[in-house]
Amino acid sequence: MSGRELDETDVRIRPGKGSRPRTKTRPAHDDALEGMVISVDRGRWGCVLDGPDATRVVCMRARELGRTPIVVGDRVGVVGDLSGTVDTLARIVRVDERSSVLRRTADDTDPYERVVVANASQLLIVTALADPPPRTGFVERALVAAYVGGLSPILCLTKSDLADADEFRAAFADLDLPVLVAGRDDPLEPVLDTLRGHVSALIGHSGVGKSTLVNRVVPDAYRATGVVSGVGKGRHTSTQSVALELPGHQGWVIDTPGIRSFGLANVAPDDLVDAFGDLRDAIDECPRGCTHLGPPTDPECALDTLTGEAQRRVEAVRALLRAVVHTEGHDSHRGG
Repeated sequence: MSGRELDETDVRIRPGKGSRPRTKTRPAHDDALEGMVISVDRGRWGCVLDGPDATRVVCMRARELGRTPIVVGDRVGVVGDLSGTVDTLARIVRVDERSSVLRRTADDTDPYERVVVANASQLLIVTALADPPPRTGFVERALVAAYVGGLSPILCLTKSDLADADEFRAAFADLDLPVLVAGRDDPLEPVLDTLRGHVSALIGHSGVGKSTLVNRVVPDAYRATGVVSGVGKGRHTSTQSVALELPGHQGWVIDTPGIRSFGLANVAPDDLVDAFGDLRDAIDECPRGCTHLGPPTDPECALDTLTGEAQRRVEAVRALLRAVVHTEGHDSHRGG
């Protein structure tokens, strides 16, 4: 060792964790471009950017967003490499407030609520008239999720060559629910007219023909179609939600995975009634804790004071309420 004298420059001290205070200031990202999430796959989000080019980019979630959930349909701000070329990666730095949400839980006891689709204006509830047989209970639950989440529900009936649509359609007449008949041999134009200008989510049990319908309205979608087994249970033909653009840039359809249950654990009766303007004010007069089911469960429910067309609406909404408060029998085959 040399005889050089040591000074403070020869001593290296690793700074402690508290010596470099972190700022809570986050970058504003004023240069972020707006876009819509169209796919989600293992920590990567596909987005289409606003603008005439509709560039499609693959994104990661920016660190400052933490574990903020991002789902198909979300409006987001994106920065980074926005060229859309192969092997490039942009960053989602902002998730805008949602105008609507389609939520579900795994079952009626599950406390975890999952957002399936964001910002869709319509929900097409795709139901086969046969093979598998239609399930009124599933449709009722999907209707509840649509009304509570701010989507306009539409019943879309497939396989009309196997059964008549009138009986099943009649079960929802008092809800003023639009109904489309979209079997293989039915004209497609009414469906296209309904979808144009909207972001529309499609849900349905596996095997009801949802992917077949998607392939008809978006011919280059190449969504896999399934084969229904002899017991009426179809295999899942898509595993992730994906947004597909209608030909001519006229709208979007969001194809969701086939589902076997639709939990409504976090929906309260008031949430559903609030979606109907002609009933909303009446429940202000209900006693605390009223579930609006009427006698004998709720003998003082204010909905029973309504008359005429409003009373028919009450009975239709109460059928939906029973889907919320009853945890069994929600896949009943009534009406089919």
